[in-house]
Amino acid sequence: MDMGMIALACGIIVGLGAIGAAIGIALLGSKYVESSARQPEMMDKLLPKVFILVGLVDAAFLIGVGIAIFFAMVVFK
Repeated sequence: MDMGMIALACGIIVGLGAIGAAIGIALLGSKYVESSARQPEMMDKLLPKVFILVGLVDAAFLIGVGIAIFFAMVVFK
């Protein structure tokens, strides 16, 4: 096995996961601000849902990081 390719794959997993999470959280935040501007009375009901969704988006990124660390530990032991 080529160790350099595995290290590159781990970097790609983490990098693309970070980009995806950043874009997802940015879109979620922008839609929350937009909906809050349209209906200010819904802000209190929407905010807990926004935090739950941010946690889920971030959890998907952290799962990718965990998989990359697993690959790195198995190969580079």
